[in-house]
Amino acid sequence: MKISDIELGDKPVFLAPMEDVTDPSFRYICKHFGADMMYTEFIAADGLIRDASKSVAKLDIFDYERPIGIQIYGHEIASMIEAALLAEQANPDVIDINFGCPVRKIAARGAGSGMMQFPDKMIEMTRRIVDAVKIPVTVKTRLGWDENSKIIVELAERLQDTGISAITIHGRTRSQLYKGEADWTLIGEVKKNQRMHIPVIGNGDIDSPQKAKKMFDDYGVDGIMIGRASFGQPWIFKNIKHYIKTDELLAEPTVSERVEIAKMHFAKSLEVKGERVGLLEMRRHLSCYFKGLPDFKETRLKLVTTNEPEKIIELLNFINERWG
Repeated sequence: MKISDIELGDKPVFLAPMEDVTDPSFRYICKHFGADMMYTEFIAADGLIRDASKSVAKLDIFDYERPIGIQIYGHEIASMIEAALLAEQANPDVIDINFGCPVRKIAARGAGSGMMQFPDKMIEMTRRIVDAVKIPVTVKTRLGWDENSKIIVELAERLQDTGISAITIHGRTRSQLYKGEADWTLIGEVKKNQRMHIPVIGNGDIDSPQKAKKMFDDYGVDGIMIGRASFGQPWIFKNIKHYIKTDELLAEPTVSERVEIAKMHFAKSLEVKGERVGLLEMRRHLSCYFKGLPDFKETRLKLVTTNEPEKIIELLNFINERWG
């Protein structure tokens, strides 16, 4: 599979852009386990234009992450073009447009999946961004706004005609948020459309190597994107790729191995964001590495409240001794 001139190999596995999750330290770990392409946390166009520090910080990318995309969202065409040009200066491999985020405060303004209520504006915005930047533009979107407006088959074709280089489709409507099961049938219909020639990447509910292989086999997508299932188990990329190639399941990491992964992730977070912020932002990740451990409640509480890096390492060592 290729996005423009970016070669991604056969059946690539992507890391989805996720707010407050896919920061540089988490991307580092996912790349370590074989993610073929990754995206930054999504960035508000208005924040980028205002030079808001939090938005600008999300532009930080590193050569070892490549290929990597910067994802932007917004509801005004002019500001989205300006944001795309600013993002392009950070030298990503692609600019990705977020037409998929279902969060109320974003969608209610007509950004993210809210744009699916205005398909003509979506098409115009995409075309203008494609024309404005010199690097490939991709789009991530959903099936439609609600059950009565699943417009993705026609919409994907129209988006392709704007000049985008790939499309990722999450198999839910905006009104579903993340509830119920993702419906891949329409993703398959997009891929089967003989007029479609750009890569189609499927997203939604892929949480195991078996399900990943099934989506490739059943719906013929060019790539798959992993979102929430990577949280707390970034090794899912390695496991999926191994299973697709061999039909064999790799063993899940032991507690001791998870401790080492958590330490690697923690060290990178401190390196990238400094001691205070790096520690605070790792709290959401640390306990997730140890889901399912018996009698873990007290240790989990300590993991998410401790303010000293040395104490975190002590806790991780304790987890290894107690449950490893």
